[in-house]
Amino acid sequence: MADSSALPPLLSISGANKSYSGVPVLIDAALDLHAGEVHALMGENGAGKSTLIKLMAGVVSPDSIRITMRGQPVTIHHSQAAFDLGLRFIHQELNIVPQLSVAENIFLNRPYPTHAGLFVNWGKLNQQARRVLDQLGVDHIDTRQLMARLSPGDQMLVSIVRAFVNDETQQASIYVMDEPTASLSGQETAMLFRMIESLKKRGCAILYVSHRMDEVFKIADRITVMRDGQVVETQPIEAVNPADIIRMMTGRALQQIYPPRETPHGGRILLEARGLQTKGVKDVTFELLEGQILGIAGLNGSGRTEVLRALMGADRVIDGEIVLDGLAVRGLSPTSAWQHGLAYVPEERRSQGLILSRSVGNNITLPQLRHLSHAGMLLNHGAEYQTSRKLGDSVRLKSKSPAQTVRQLSGGNQQKVIFARALARPPRVMLLDEPTRGVDIGAKADIYALIRQISAAGTGIIMVSSDLPELLGLSDRILIMRGGYLVDQVSAEGLTEESLLTLCYNAEKL
Repeated sequence: MADSSALPPLLSISGANKSYSGVPVLIDAALDLHAGEVHALMGENGAGKSTLIKLMAGVVSPDSIRITMRGQPVTIHHSQAAFDLGLRFIHQELNIVPQLSVAENIFLNRPYPTHAGLFVNWGKLNQQARRVLDQLGVDHIDTRQLMARLSPGDQMLVSIVRAFVNDETQQASIYVMDEPTASLSGQETAMLFRMIESLKKRGCAILYVSHRMDEVFKIADRITVMRDGQVVETQPIEAVNPADIIRMMTGRALQQIYPPRETPHGGRILLEARGLQTKGVKDVTFELLEGQILGIAGLNGSGRTEVLRALMGADRVIDGEIVLDGLAVRGLSPTSAWQHGLAYVPEERRSQGLILSRSVGNNITLPQLRHLSHAGMLLNHGAEYQTSRKLGDSVRLKSKSPAQTVRQLSGGNQQKVIFARALARPPRVMLLDEPTRGVDIGAKADIYALIRQISAAGTGIIMVSSDLPELLGLSDRILIMRGGYLVDQVSAEGLTEESLLTLCYNAEKL
């Protein structure tokens, strides 16, 4: 870490307070960001991290706050003021325009090159975007492609690139990164970390918000932990360990975040994929046993998600077959897959799994509307309310009531809504794609316990995750995907993160 003790912080915040309807969400919060430093900010969802960042970004007005930059008082009344002061923000929730191209999104808040000042010079715009992507090591994304057609990981990469592009015309000194690796593969994360290291060498300050403990210990110089709207402690990273951070975040010790398997999974074959082929996967064959947790590992684009989409009927099966309980099922659609006892938790909850403007109850009971309606036509609101409350309790959902809008929930509780929906009719098979992405440590522990409970009841689980400790901590066996092919199947017992990552990268040699 750069020695900045003799210099004032690049940014200093103190006395930050914010309440909504008389309920305090930020209480006398303070934060210092120094040049050449990565400062990690951790806390459970609802701890106040997002509110503090919104005050820094000028998108929320504080009740009170004091901000200085290089020792001089400043005010941030709106987002343009934050930008002009040299702050750049990379948010977990993607801030993109899906209907525009990659190049258009990269230069969204900058003037496009034109012909004689009249018409957009599309060729030059794409050349500029290509040059920026290549400089940052992103060589696989077509600048002309619509953002809507990119994977969540590639969409996040474009968002990250856009923050760096802004630096070309107006000097940035502070980067705020909120869960930037939530959608990234290991290779893409390594690329981001190289970018962060170059920013440190240039004297920039980085505020890094993450729920991933291994990342924080890898790149952070200092760490601030928040709980219930207040700063609990700020320490050099070498002065704390993971147990300390969990205790500060939750107010309690979590002795075992990955619950051990208490009952062995059964030997009966529950589901088989035989020579499965779709647009995204080729000749994939495997078995899922009753009560087994089968992990799927691989880099982004390896076909991990596409396997789940094929099983759920979201992608058309070109060849091969799916066998459930010994019977081949053909022509699957998402609706018929639900009817066959398959439940799906998608990769991106906000865009793929939830109707954010509707209530908790509406979202939980969505696949069950026919069963909760009078004569299949008029919704029985009382039955919906009771059903959603019961299912919410089963996953330890924290909400005001089933009538609360899903958009108002934390990320962890939004994810629990999707789990509650999947359990509305006890599934034979659960398909989980990044089940704890963007979820805090407390909610993760709840979800891990829930996965173990579902498995112990006999449900077979297939889980895609880019979080290697998660795969190793929960899976019985792990499938290794690369380039749409299933290249290996290994036992999770005794497997290390290093060996699993080696399999993902070197799969073509196996």
